[in-house]
Amino acid sequence: MPFLPVILWSDVLIWLLLLAAILLGWLSARNPLWRTAWQRVGRSRSGMASATLLLAFAAVGLLDSLHYRPRLAADGGQGASAQPAVYAVEVLSLLDALLTPLRTRNEKTYSAPLATRAHAKETIEVRGSDGRLQQTRDHPRLRYGGAHLGADEERRDADVAGRVLQALGLALLTWAVVVVAVCGGVARAQGSDWRQAWQRIWRSDGDFAWSAVLCALAALLLLAMPVALLAGNYHVFGTDKVGQDVLYQVLKSVRTALVIGLVTTLVMLPLSVLLGVLAGYFRGWVDDLIQYLYTTLSSIPGVLLIAAAVLMMQVLIDTHPQWFATAAERADLRLLALCFILGVTSWTGLCRLLRGETLKLRELEYIQAAQAFGVSSLRIIGRHILPNLMHIVIIALVMDFSSLVLAEAVLSYVGIGVDPTMISFGTMINNARLELAREPMVWWSLSAAFFFMFSLVLAANLFADAVRDAFDPRLAGSP
Repeated sequence: MPFLPVILWSDVLIWLLLLAAILLGWLSARNPLWRTAWQRVGRSRSGMASATLLLAFAAVGLLDSLHYRPRLAADGGQGASAQPAVYAVEVLSLLDALLTPLRTRNEKTYSAPLATRAHAKETIEVRGSDGRLQQTRDHPRLRYGGAHLGADEERRDADVAGRVLQALGLALLTWAVVVVAVCGGVARAQGSDWRQAWQRIWRSDGDFAWSAVLCALAALLLLAMPVALLAGNYHVFGTDKVGQDVLYQVLKSVRTALVIGLVTTLVMLPLSVLLGVLAGYFRGWVDDLIQYLYTTLSSIPGVLLIAAAVLMMQVLIDTHPQWFATAAERADLRLLALCFILGVTSWTGLCRLLRGETLKLRELEYIQAAQAFGVSSLRIIGRHILPNLMHIVIIALVMDFSSLVLAEAVLSYVGIGVDPTMISFGTMINNARLELAREPMVWWSLSAAFFFMFSLVLAANLFADAVRDAFDPRLAGSP
């Protein structure tokens, strides 16, 4: 077998979340209220544009969640075929396989975006006019960036411009094919001609904001195609201190951000829902105990609590190296530990909100009638309380995602985030904090991490606004 599959715990959770999303879609299709709410989300232009961008990030994260260890080449001697398979210690993903040129073509040190020479000057030997080698201070030529140009470096600008124009043409062609396919599908579904279908799509007259999706897709293609075409011969976003491609780093950071945002929510939601509903429904000493618990937890500085928990977990990991077969498993455990710690320290706000909503719901007449008829508390909570709280849970689920992504960046910046061997937006920002003080300044690592993180958080916030407007009963009927 050319590779050995590796299943990390975070991979399992990500694919379970995908199955949960599919299950939620199936349940929403069967529930008229949820179906109507999601249809309102589908009619939101900002919501669908942001959802398109989020799907692109999710695709990158899923590709990076299929891990394996490649098989090492056997010795060429006799009996090589009978030797047992030996696999590399390094754990790769399907995304790594697709980005092999970016992953393996490392330079010596910093280089600017689309550069053909290193960023800093070095002492190099050049052949003078007399044919002798002379030492001089100059920017050395990159090993891979622009190597196809050979000695004719002056062609770089023309080469980049030609590749960009070619990529833009390919992006427009791809977008046109998608538009034709969408128009054909809408025309068949509505029994109209293509012109009427295009008018309905562009004006968003139907039940789905196709115009927003197509515009967002066009923007993605116009940005991604040139980057993909240039990445084969240049370092589009430059390289870092050790010469690693920055584009590869930001793409690898997407999965870390998704795991932090989604898995932490899985830890936070059960605590928030369970304790909030119990406190609001039973009141009395149960309410007092839960209020005391989340008030005490909220009074502790969050960063100090997280730092203490992360350091204790790191000591546990360092003292038990036999638990991990690879460095990836070690980094994955710390990532999940960080998710658990963030979830345990972040549930108080939603719990307080659900408690207040449950206090109002239990005073409604149909709840009082169910109690008078002797219906059990568990059945009342499951049949009447929880369904009326789900809109709050869904809104919180989406809105907390962006704050958790930013929290990881802050924690990694101060050194208590993910494992240093794991690439994330926070570790990139942490590594780039001293680069801005260099002369000449190294700005591209920080800029790339900021741009991708900003895009992810902005898309999540816009989608959260659309979900809130659709599921909040106070806003659902507003225009």
